[in-house]
Amino acid sequence: MISVILAAGKGTRMKSELPKVVHKVNGVPMLKKVSDTLDETGVKKKIFILGHKKEDVLSEMGEIDYIEQQEQLGTGHAVLIAKDEILKNKDNVLITYGDSPLIKKETLKKMEEKFEKDSLDCIVLSCDVRDPFGYGRIILDKNDQIADIIEEKEADNEVKKIKEINVGVYIFKYESLLKALDKIDNNNEKGEYYLTDAIKILVKESGRVESFKICDENEILGVNSKAQLAIAAKILRDRKNEELMDAGVILIDPSTTYIEDSVLIGQDTIIYPNTIIQGKTVIGENCIIYGNTRIIDTKILDNVKIESSLVESSVIENNATVGPFAHLRPMTHLKENVHVGNFVEVKNSILHNDVKAGHLSYIGDAEIGKETNIGAGTITCNYDGQKKHKTIIGEKVFIGSDSVLVAPVTIGNNSMTAAGSVITNDIEDEQIAFGRARQINKERGKN
Repeated sequence: MISVILAAGKGTRMKSELPKVVHKVNGVPMLKKVSDTLDETGVKKKIFILGHKKEDVLSEMGEIDYIEQQEQLGTGHAVLIAKDEILKNKDNVLITYGDSPLIKKETLKKMEEKFEKDSLDCIVLSCDVRDPFGYGRIILDKNDQIADIIEEKEADNEVKKIKEINVGVYIFKYESLLKALDKIDNNNEKGEYYLTDAIKILVKESGRVESFKICDENEILGVNSKAQLAIAAKILRDRKNEELMDAGVILIDPSTTYIEDSVLIGQDTIIYPNTIIQGKTVIGENCIIYGNTRIIDTKILDNVKIESSLVESSVIENNATVGPFAHLRPMTHLKENVHVGNFVEVKNSILHNDVKAGHLSYIGDAEIGKETNIGAGTITCNYDGQKKHKTIIGEKVFIGSDSVLVAPVTIGNNSMTAAGSVITNDIEDEQIAFGRARQINKERGKN
């Protein structure tokens, strides 16, 4: 089966400069979410129909097979311009929309199974809804085949009572689709070519057309506004949280936990409320992520504890502890048993096993050897106004409180800096360095 994804519309109701389909739901552009679901369904080829600001869409999607719909002349026209690709592949065609990110792979698989089993020309995804206003109604004959699809504006009072609506997702035999498309016209108020007309043509020509009905209204939600975007994002977050809990993750309060689709978390890890975990983050087993923490694109191994901290594009190895109120900036690597504590900021640095930086320090562009202790108020002065420079600190070093290490500088193993020192020169192994002015005491009021 191949798929044609309709994603050319402007999305004017979104009130945005961005194309509608690149707005994110739970961290993923809507069109990317649809694409990923199709991949999981087993679709062999995807043909994207793009139009409005296609460059912006491509910048989010990367390399994809697409056809540009220069004029938006209706859903039928959008599929018709893919005719050559459909003919080339000679496979069943799934048609869906780029602004419908909530349809599940299981639904599409079951829909395809029924399509194949019953040897249909077309199958239409439908849903029983509480309020069908605005949707096309599915009219069935005595054999449960589709006899007609009647739009809201054409429906009489009896038809309006029908709860089964057309979702707008279809699977066609490619020969049946192409024959029907050749016969549709634009003799309507808008002068557009409608895909539903192709279905009506198949019905009139005794084609086998049935519906596949689902009951979960959440799946059919199309996103046309910022309000609907928020609803869709919440539904996907809830699904993600449920998936994680089923896999053994402990979420103290799922309703206040924001975990994006792409995140992976190991079993028995505990996530406390008011936590945001984003991007390509991977968290191992038996970790504890306390509240008011945000983690982005970070790899975290097992038995790690993080409290009330911001962690970006970093690596944290086994048994490390971070926070509270720490900030790990990109390219930070904490190895095993490292402790980064209160109000410590680390950037582009490697802290080897058992390093301790307890509080009130800045570590930037540095490499720190194992079992070294960084005293309170330590600063690596890595920037001279033009270039960044590296600080190298050896193993089992004691950096006294309020030390300023002016890079480039190397501090040897088992060495020490006195509290309040400004270190501008290298320190050899086993040395202690004093880099502060001599204290002078005078009587008050006298020169």
